[in-house]
Amino acid sequence: MTAPNGAPSADPRDVGQQSVGELIGEVSRDFSTLMRQELELAKAELKGEVAKTGKAAGLLGGAGFAGYMVALFLSCALWWGLANAMDAGWAALIVAVVWAVIGAVLYVTGRSTMRTVHPKPERTAETVQRIPGALKPQP
Repeated sequence: MTAPNGAPSADPRDVGQQSVGELIGEVSRDFSTLMRQELELAKAELKGEVAKTGKAAGLLGGAGFAGYMVALFLSCALWWGLANAMDAGWAALIVAVVWAVIGAVLYVTGRSTMRTVHPKPERTAETVQRIPGALKPQP
């Protein structure tokens, strides 16, 4: 290569002046750097997702406990209310069956939602797929 003034260029990428060993070493260093960068990208993506998931889990846990307390006291009130019209044992059984149906619906909904979760870091997977193409010689 030559500079605009006609003098030879001091471009470090000028492969004509490098040995095969130097070229392989350079490719190896570049590949190592690329793999470290991809690993850092994956870690950063996962760290952000884990933080959001932890916060959401804490909030949902608190909401679940509050919902449990509401359901417990409403169930007791329903049981006692039904006990005024029928035997207390039958009233308790009716409340238990209602909760069994609610539990089954929640289970089926939760299972189908869980099947839509994709824990794979999408951007990292996309950029890693480009690596083999980057290693091929360009025509």
